Amino acid sequence: MVEGNKLWGGRFTGAVDPIMEKFNASIHYDKRMWKADIEGSMAYVKALEKANLVTADEREDIYEGLEKVRHEWEAGTFELRPGDEDIHTANERRLKEIIGATGGKLHTGRSRNDQVATDMRLWFKDAAKVLCDHISDLIRVMVTRAEQEIDVLMPGYTHLQRAQPIRWSHWVLSYAAMLQRDVERLEQIKDRANTLVLGSGALAGNPFNIDREFLRQELHFDKISSNSLDAVSDRDFVVEFLFWASLLGVHLSRWAEDLILYTSKEFGFVTLSDAYCTGSSLMPQKKNSDSLELIRGRAGRLYGNCTAFTMAMKGIPSTYNKDLQEDKEAMFDSFDTLNAILQVATGVLSTLKIHPDKMKGALSPDMLATDIAYYLVRKGLPFREAHGMAGLCVALAEKQSIPVSQLSHKDFQSVSSKFEDDVVDVWDYDNSVEQYAAQGGTAKESVRTQISSLRAWLELKCDSGVITRK
Repeated sequence: MVEGNKLWGGRFTGAVDPIMEKFNASIHYDKRMWKADIEGSMAYVKALEKANLVTADEREDIYEGLEKVRHEWEAGTFELRPGDEDIHTANERRLKEIIGATGGKLHTGRSRNDQVATDMRLWFKDAAKVLCDHISDLIRVMVTRAEQEIDVLMPGYTHLQRAQPIRWSHWVLSYAAMLQRDVERLEQIKDRANTLVLGSGALAGNPFNIDREFLRQELHFDKISSNSLDAVSDRDFVVEFLFWASLLGVHLSRWAEDLILYTSKEFGFVTLSDAYCTGSSLMPQKKNSDSLELIRGRAGRLYGNCTAFTMAMKGIPSTYNKDLQEDKEAMFDSFDTLNAILQVATGVLSTLKIHPDKMKGALSPDMLATDIAYYLVRKGLPFREAHGMAGLCVALAEKQSIPVSQLSHKDFQSVSSKFEDDVVDVWDYDNSVEQYAAQGGTAKESVRTQISSLRAWLELKCDSGVITRK
């Protein structure tokens, strides 16, 4: 018997093994592209009319039928059937139920190969805008907190060891800088994905003189694919997106790890809102930063999606192969994961409470050892020589079991005659932070410049709608 609901029926006479049918089906996840699939079909039937492959009445029937299919999806009344292999099969099956045999003309010259590639690109452009909006919201919270809490000082760390005093705002904005790059990378990926594939057919092209420039304009793509063999199998934008998602996941994981440390009793720099924490089933005193731990953990999930699909791609011969069906679950899952992570991260940061006294109390004179070297540089010594002398001062303090700030003037003089009475000014943390006034530094004016720059960028890139679907 002919597989009546299959878009590939006719050649096959036997029923498909039920296990194989389930293994082959993608409808349970690609149904989320229903809107893009209908949008592509509406544009394509117009192109069929321009090519005199359907009449105006037939085009109107198909168009109205597709509108009814759209309304069913929007209302949640669309019924999937056992034979609906994928979203394309489901929508065309329902269209023919509504308008009859005329619906079969919609697929003239079109293949699911160019259809799915078009659907994915349409879906991705919408998804990129959603993620951009969420990242922008998080950056806005970072900028607002940085501005409001600019006077708060804290230790800066390298190798997880106390290094130099910095502003809390400077730490916050360090992650805003990462997220800014992430938005710019996403925009670049979206631009490369903004290519019309429809009209490529299964692999050789379209034989019916379809006006692809018309399709490009109807579907708001920037350009048209140049080679049909490449177009139907081009998933570069999916791989790029999956890597982008992984890198964004890394940035947010690092941010979460910092805050996990800062919330611990050993640091005590911040306290998370109860809305983003859970307790222990055994230990009543526990307040666990599960939101941050899940953000950190799901970075691994994002990398897994990227690795899995990249490996699926590497052995595929030219044009379309069913291996490419692995693209959608990876892409959808990475989107869903980031969609949740970004909103939770924004909630965490907008509600957490900082403890400035704890942060400042964690500063210690040994963190100003570099400032001793800078002091000597300002007295005329070469930095390498000054660095060595600063080390001798630290060693002398350790020998006496006192903080370096408690060394006497005589002690400093024993290291270098360049030390004068004004060496006591080195031990002012505010002065220390303010010396880093060069662009990008932690001095107050430099941080304000970062804030102003980010606000201007947000207005230009995001608030003005530069990253949009089109």
